[in-house]
Amino acid sequence: MRMFEKLEDLLPLVGQEIGVSDWIVADQPRIQAFADATEDQQWIHTDPARAAAGPFGSTIAHGFLTLSLLPRFYETAFRVRETRMGLNYGLDRVRFPAPVPVGSRLRGRFVLRRLEAVEGGVQMMVEVTVEREGGGKPVCIAESLTRQYR
Repeated sequence: MRMFEKLEDLLPLVGQEIGVSDWIVADQPRIQAFADATEDQQWIHTDPARAAAGPFGSTIAHGFLTLSLLPRFYETAFRVRETRMGLNYGLDRVRFPAPVPVGSRLRGRFVLRRLEAVEGGVQMMVEVTVEREGGGKPVCIAESLTRQYR
């Protein structure tokens, strides 16, 4: 976890990596819980026997499950002490370049791309690259917009 005292400490870091999260396991119970919550029960995610004979040799996590882990990755990657709250403001570009086989360990790398003043704080655009341990390609790349308030 990388700590910053105040939002202004981020200004010189635009264009640089500002944090790397802890690892999270994309196990079958997590994949199934996401399938249940979203009602996306496609067999490639939820049927281990059928998926074993499929194109990936196992079930894979939903792309949107991977994307939904971004808040958790944020929590363990970096923090600014002076902020009283942060809000998800949305996403710009999102891509899923590689699958996430069941049992994969994932983490997020955060590069600060923009930092703009807004009333009471800042809006940050952070490029989050979600990597799979042992994988050759990222499993998700997202431009995440958050607002941090003093």
